[in-house]
Amino acid sequence: MSINDSLLDSQEVELLKTDLSGLNDVYKDIANEIGLENTLIIFKLFHGTQISFPNRLFSKEYTYKAIISEYNGTNIPQLAQKYNYSERSIWRILKSIK
Repeated sequence: MSINDSLLDSQEVELLKTDLSGLNDVYKDIANEIGLENTLIIFKLFHGTQISFPNRLFSKEYTYKAIISEYNGTNIPQLAQKYNYSERSIWRILKSIK
């Protein structure tokens, strides 16, 4: 998808390429991070939709498998810190496989 496929006319797009101040704050923040073209793609796909993102990027199943495979018998504190879980939760995950 290119900028030309978006909901904006080409004159507006050219203006935004040099000055993002015309964008709403949230779109301005996104454009500063990932660029105008990607921001316009996100806008076209999701405008008008309320989106909330989970606090964790990876699924619970994926994280549990990673914890189980990385466990070496002595690294509970390191796994807890790495995956942002409590040590008790790591123990619970490890116990679930036995």
